[in-house]
Amino acid sequence: MKIGVLLSGAGVYDGAEIHESVLTLLEIEKLGYEAVCIGIDAPQYHVINHLNGEEQAAPRNMLEEAARIARGKIQEIRTVVPADIDALVIPGGFGSAKNFSTWAFDGPSGQIRPDVKLLLVNMYNVGKPIVALCVSPVLLALAFEDMPIGQQLTIGSATAPSPYSISDFQAGLQAKGVQTPECNIQEICVDTPNRIITAPCYMLEASLPQLQHNIQQAMSALQQLLEA
Repeated sequence: MKIGVLLSGAGVYDGAEIHESVLTLLEIEKLGYEAVCIGIDAPQYHVINHLNGEEQAAPRNMLEEAARIARGKIQEIRTVVPADIDALVIPGGFGSAKNFSTWAFDGPSGQIRPDVKLLLVNMYNVGKPIVALCVSPVLLALAFEDMPIGQQLTIGSATAPSPYSISDFQAGLQAKGVQTPECNIQEICVDTPNRIITAPCYMLEASLPQLQHNIQQAMSALQQLLEA
């Protein structure tokens, strides 16, 4: 089995969340599958100094940054079609809401990159599973907004400790016609009819072992969908 891993850069504040990305790659390998890292050859929205949170002037390329996580083994999104992979996983990080879409700035009225939407819609149309971690469910809400599929996507729990306003994210997803089950860091959401799996990950306060377990849960659910 080949599992696509769509990376928006390298770094939580301006790209793909590195812990989520690496743990995803680890779980894929533990299952005996092959990871196919995918990136986009385009500038990221901006660059954040992860030491002090300040924006930096020098631009960075999403594909080049994602290649740091992939150890150089990465494919450009335009070269990938659903026939190449059996499922797709999207780690979190602000890159999903800044580079792959404009959700970080425009909320549910934001736009998604056409190349990301094309891959997501094509994967869905051929029945191949999609796993969205952390904030990445917003991409599915945008990609499928004109498709009345009744998808269920968790973004976490409004009652669990979180550095973000989970209720605001839930309201935004609901505005797109999405059901938003409450899930804590020990839980995932499996939308079996749509073959979509979502996990809150770092949308909630989590230790590294808790994060690993949450991703492991998501990948185990993916295995069940793929091998059923």
